[in-house]
Amino acid sequence: MKRAFRHTASSASDCSTLLAHRIRLVPNKSQCNYLARAAGTARFAYNWALAEWGRQYAAYKADPKLTRPCAAALGRQLNSIKRSELAWMFDVTKCALQIAIIQLGRAFENFFAGRARYPTFRRKGLNDRFSISNDQVQVDGKHIRIPKLGWVRMREALRFAGHIMSVTVSCKAGHWYASITVNTPDVPRPSSENQGAVGVDLGISHLATLSNGESVDGPNALHRLLECVRHLSRGLARKVMGSANRAKAKVKLARLHERISNIRRNSLHKLTTDLTRRFHIIGIEDLNVRGMLKNRRLARRIIDMGFYEFRRQLEYKASKCGCKLIVVNRWYPSSKTCSHCGYVLEVMPLAERRWNCPRCSTALDRDVNAAVNLMNMAVSSTVTACGGEGADLVRKH
Repeated sequence: MKRAFRHTASSASDCSTLLAHRIRLVPNKSQCNYLARAAGTARFAYNWALAEWGRQYAAYKADPKLTRPCAAALGRQLNSIKRSELAWMFDVTKCALQIAIIQLGRAFENFFAGRARYPTFRRKGLNDRFSISNDQVQVDGKHIRIPKLGWVRMREALRFAGHIMSVTVSCKAGHWYASITVNTPDVPRPSSENQGAVGVDLGISHLATLSNGESVDGPNALHRLLECVRHLSRGLARKVMGSANRAKAKVKLARLHERISNIRRNSLHKLTTDLTRRFHIIGIEDLNVRGMLKNRRLARRIIDMGFYEFRRQLEYKASKCGCKLIVVNRWYPSSKTCSHCGYVLEVMPLAERRWNCPRCSTALDRDVNAAVNLMNMAVSSTVTACGGEGADLVRKH
């Protein structure tokens, strides 16, 4: 029998951070069947509660004397009919249906607060998942213990030490993953190298161009594997609906898209980690990605670069390393402004990659010039916010 690894919970006075580690599981056939049943139970409970919520809320609007629906009441109602009408729910962990209804309650809280849209029904085969509370799960090395299933192998051990808060088991492209959220104490992290400030200009010819002249090429995963995507998509379209061959072709296509996503995410992690470890101040532009996607000639290349994921990773890594991330207003003409004298062009076509400043006659590269302007804006914003300390921070390199 495996001994559970016990995570120590930090006290309330200690500073702590919630971190999640997503690990791929290696279940056998019977374990895969259990995970699929648990995900189906969570989906049924969520959809049942959503339909019941809508029915009870409509009755409440018609007669305010009735009780307004809530997640706790729906959970008790489901428990009352579970033994007589839904006995098959006892085959899996009770956390699957309980947490699914709790998640529905949070979704309605976000909806009524204006932070999200009205909740929709979950579909089978689309992000199948279920969650487990921290008191029902145990982790020991490369194994995780799931209630009513036992120990399941993981591809790697949990990276973070601390108190486990929750575990979400999900399926993507036929692979099962466990996302383990851990409450870790704040440990001293290595600070970023003192290389001053940098501006980062994102593009499609190069993923990122730095103000010091460096350029980083994107992985172009979708562009390189586009023929494979088209081939598998045509094969899927030719299969008979509901057939076993169609299900196999669907999994093949999904795993190819997962591979493309992993390649893109891996390259972005390497780039953002390198930037946050080297520089104290990083300036980027607030890109209007949704507006950029309206250009049908460049939309696929823009999606392939992953601009939003780049900014998301850069934001949380910068906060960990202690460097400042400055997001420059999207209306700032970084490409049309001369980084030497400040002259601003009225019109600059996208195809024009190099230009000469009419005022100072300086030959400028479009991407490098934009990166330098972003760096200057980041430095000026930091100096304005921090006063003399910001200037001293920039001069140290």
